[in-house]
Amino acid sequence: MQLEEMKTLWSEMSKEVEKQKSLTDKLIIDMTQERYTNKFNKILIYESIGAVICFTAAIFLIVNLGKLDTWYLLTFGIITIIFLLLLPVLVLRSISRIKRLNIATNNYKETLVGFARAKKELLFTQRLGIYLSFVLVLVIMPVTSKIVDNKDFFTMEHSAKLWFFLPVLFIFLFFFSRWGYKCYKSITNSAEDILKELES
Repeated sequence: MQLEEMKTLWSEMSKEVEKQKSLTDKLIIDMTQERYTNKFNKILIYESIGAVICFTAAIFLIVNLGKLDTWYLLTFGIITIIFLLLLPVLVLRSISRIKRLNIATNNYKETLVGFARAKKELLFTQRLGIYLSFVLVLVIMPVTSKIVDNKDFFTMEHSAKLWFFLPVLFIFLFFFSRWGYKCYKSITNSAEDILKELES
């Protein structure tokens, strides 16, 4: 075999190896993108169900807003409606943003920076939701009391059961919120580990 033929053969083999490497790299990135995206599918389903429940409750309150016949009940009703409409939108937006991160179009550093921003926003939204849910419990009680039983929560007599029920509800809410937040942290940390695998 002449030197020229060997050079040509070597050049063709190099191109073939480069082509294989490009295909392998693309396959790895596609698989990583799929694994990363799948991490957020479960919480997106749960949050979508939660959003439908919140929107349904908000519509119910809007329809019955006329029953809130004092300024303070009307104020509590409007605050509750805003909460039920706004928080699910913020949560779904932050999940969608972190899930949409495109690994193929960004370099490694841009991907990690984009992920860090989206993760921070998602966890902040979750913390905000936790704090606001405690406020919502207090705000929604007078509203539902008036709409469902036609009784003004602030002027009616309350049984001892209520004063037992409220602390139990807050304790349950505290532990449930903590568990939910830990799940979010675990999922985002796991997604971050998937991204870091690209470095090696």
